[in-house]
Amino acid sequence: MDQETLIERLTAENEEFRQLREEHRHHDGELEGLKHTASLSAEQQWRITELKKLKLMAKDRMETIIRQARAVTA
Repeated sequence: MDQETLIERLTAENEEFRQLREEHRHHDGELEGLKHTASLSAEQQWRITELKKLKLMAKDRMETIIRQARAVTA
């Protein structure tokens, strides 16, 4: 099973994976909005750092779920 098909299956069948994808997209959208701000306050700069960490945590957990799903289907 290729990566894209597996991700589609996990999105349809796995609530945690679906939630993580949504969180990742939400954080990415907020991050993009802040990147277009001309002059960032210290709080906005901190939020950018926090969003990057949250995105990475979500991505890492999704990768773990993908690896586990591959192991089960192999």
